[in-house]
Amino acid sequence: MIDLRLLREDPDRVRASQRARGEDVDLVDALLAADERRRSSSVRFDELRSEQKQLGKLIPKATGDEKAALLKKAGELSAAVKAADAEQDEAAAETQRLLGRLGNLVHPDVPVGGEDDFTVLETSGAHRDFAAEGFTPRDHLELGQKLGAIDVERGAKVSGSRFYYLTGVGALLELALVNAAIAQATAAGFTPMLTPALVKPRAMEGTGFLGQAAQDVYHLEKDDYYLVGTSEVPLAAYHMDEIVEADTLPLRYAGFSPCFRREAGSYGKDTKGIFRVHQFDKVEMFCFVAPEEAEAEHARLLEWEKQWLTSLGLPFRVIDVATGDLGSSASRKYDCEAWIPTQGKYRELTSTSNCDEFQARRLAVRMREGKRVRPLATLNGTLCAVPRTIVALLENHQTADGAVRVPEVLRPYLGGRELLEPVAS
Repeated sequence: MIDLRLLREDPDRVRASQRARGEDVDLVDALLAADERRRSSSVRFDELRSEQKQLGKLIPKATGDEKAALLKKAGELSAAVKAADAEQDEAAAETQRLLGRLGNLVHPDVPVGGEDDFTVLETSGAHRDFAAEGFTPRDHLELGQKLGAIDVERGAKVSGSRFYYLTGVGALLELALVNAAIAQATAAGFTPMLTPALVKPRAMEGTGFLGQAAQDVYHLEKDDYYLVGTSEVPLAAYHMDEIVEADTLPLRYAGFSPCFRREAGSYGKDTKGIFRVHQFDKVEMFCFVAPEEAEAEHARLLEWEKQWLTSLGLPFRVIDVATGDLGSSASRKYDCEAWIPTQGKYRELTSTSNCDEFQARRLAVRMREGKRVRPLATLNGTLCAVPRTIVALLENHQTADGAVRVPEVLRPYLGGRELLEPVAS
């Protein structure tokens, strides 16, 4: 959530942010009114409590009619105090409810618009000219089946659409990707983490995934647990309700976890293969930093993602995601999109978001500098979303006979093999 003081001091900035996101601008005025009611009811409660205490000191000294009058007034004050306390609680709850609906303030340099209004910041690597090489590229599913690496038919039989098995070399390829990604992150100073896949409501809400993203979240109603769609959630909540010493920052974690997404809004999209699925594994980078370091840390996260994709030999571009496609927690987000030959376009492989103090305020994660305690900033960045990375690897590194060249960075984790070869015609 944003700082209420900022809302009071510069409501136009918050309105502009809401407008850029395509969100409800009237929410700002409703929140200002609720906050004013909260503050005035708090003042009223304090005044009545003070009067009640003063009256309490007079009653023991009074006698006769005076005491009777004071007791009568004490009863009236008691009722007024209870009413003021209830109003204060109600106004505070309403303020928090509305504040929870408000998205993070958009960075002023973010392009305004919807999903297709991004800005391309850079392009890296050349597309292969398969025609010049004398063959038509196969898609990742055909390649995966030839390699004995992907089985979507049995995935659908066992679990339904958008589920899959990675088999044989496919399973080994996932393990190689995860190990190589963790190795890069560890070398960069990240602490490897294996995180819970089930979290309590506060962890999910605190990271901002029960707002506009709620339709894609799996909820286990009987136990009131949520299945995480990314290890960002348990990593963000790792220091929930804690005060972190400033001299320990930055704290950088690389989480590996299964991820679960309903993909409720993607009916009919990417139904073939393993590009858009309900369950997958991912290595996620997560950072806690001082707020003034957040933009520089965001740039570093992007560089680590670019380093990873370059090491895999994938052509990609970096986009500055537009305001309407940010997600409620992010003030700015960069996506790295890899070229997918059979689709003839770039598709998102990694993203990195600067959430400023938004998540930390919701999760009560603070930093201490001497006697000063204040919220810190959180940032996240995908390092390796496994199935999409496998899609890009298979399609970009395929050969005419259906084999796939192994990038050098993965070879130590695949027994040194340089080529994945077909096992089926």
